[in-house]
Amino acid sequence: MISRRTLEVSTAALTGSFGLVVLVSSIDNGIDLSTEGVDAGTFPFLTGVIIVLGSLYNLGRGALAGVTVVVSRSDLRRLAALFVPAAMFVGVIPLIGMYLASAFYTFAVLALPKHQSLLRSLVIAIITPLVLYVVFERLFQVTLPSGALAAALGF
Repeated sequence: MISRRTLEVSTAALTGSFGLVVLVSSIDNGIDLSTEGVDAGTFPFLTGVIIVLGSLYNLGRGALAGVTVVVSRSDLRRLAALFVPAAMFVGVIPLIGMYLASAFYTFAVLALPKHQSLLRSLVIAIITPLVLYVVFERLFQVTLPSGALAAALGF
């Protein structure tokens, strides 16, 4: 079981860490004014500052928050049911590519917890990578990761 204080403080620490990463990477890109205008890292730097300041504010408020339980064991189980397939999705993208991984992920989150029927889950799982292909490869002309399987098959 997780208390409100623990949840608030850990979330603030996580977002603060993200903000620090944005700050450091934007400094590497440059945050000065040049003759052409501002450098590439200026706006990400300002965004990072806002994220860090907001995280510090949330950290202070979280430290003062009550210790009431906000996440129970059943809530953690439901959260794991979403997180585990998502982690597997990200993990298999380098192996089987974005399209197959998205089909398996879509099927897993719809059919396995029995949110949808198997037929409907299968149809949505087939349509999802097709839509991804049309939108990214054809309309935006951005190649999504194909994975080692596609490379082995010659794609």
